[in-house]
Amino acid sequence: MSQKSDSTTSPTRPAPRVLIVEDEISIQQGLVNLFVYHGFEVRAESDGAQGAEAALNDKFDLLILDIMLPTLDGFSICSQVRRAKPQLPIIMLTAKTSEDDLVHGLELGADDYIPKPFSVRVLLTRVQSLLRRTNQTAQQKFRIGGELEISPLDLLGHHIKSGKNIEFTLREIELLQYLRSEGARTKTRDELLHQVWGYKSGEDYDTRTVDIHIAKLRKKIEPQPKTPRHLITVRGLGYRLIDETTPETTSEGRES
Repeated sequence: MSQKSDSTTSPTRPAPRVLIVEDEISIQQGLVNLFVYHGFEVRAESDGAQGAEAALNDKFDLLILDIMLPTLDGFSICSQVRRAKPQLPIIMLTAKTSEDDLVHGLELGADDYIPKPFSVRVLLTRVQSLLRRTNQTAQQKFRIGGELEISPLDLLGHHIKSGKNIEFTLREIELLQYLRSEGARTKTRDELLHQVWGYKSGEDYDTRTVDIHIAKLRKKIEPQPKTPRHLITVRGLGYRLIDETTPETTSEGRES
């Protein structure tokens, strides 16, 4: 099923395309109506295998993915899509009390999660923030520690000495870029959620979202992830990224 609104489509800027994979028809139809109303072109699938096929073989700007689906669950779809399309933003819909679902989805490469039952306002805010950052992500290459060159355009890291390439998700690149901003200043979890994920002040959220992404990044950029040299935890405050352009000036409050 594919629907679209003509209100925001123009010859120079086509409507963003969203794929919704959700088997509960009332929720699916509500999401379709919501996104069509706001100018999106929408395709919806109720079956997991069909949703995976659509995500892998068609072009979308955003994937909204339920977890419990017939034939193929949302975790499997997320894993397949993230490997094939690291640039595609993915938002997973999860049961509000399912902490394991949250952690597992983020570890598989989801950019964000929305707990059910969800607020339409919160969902739209997250979607708009994610798409805006997708379009505005700076493309200038940068290095971490003089050893790893990051290419935001390709979502790739290149080890200068070994020649090894590492794939990043768009959210991971955005997180690294923001951590690099303003030198080596420590960024709090709340700040990262506001500035990178687009969460609003006072919104109910869980800081593990940041922590899980930090842990994933350390596995990619640190020679020894358990004793990081670049992506540092500052006790009681947040995180700092130290590279060749932002040398560490103090070790006060630092922990791994």
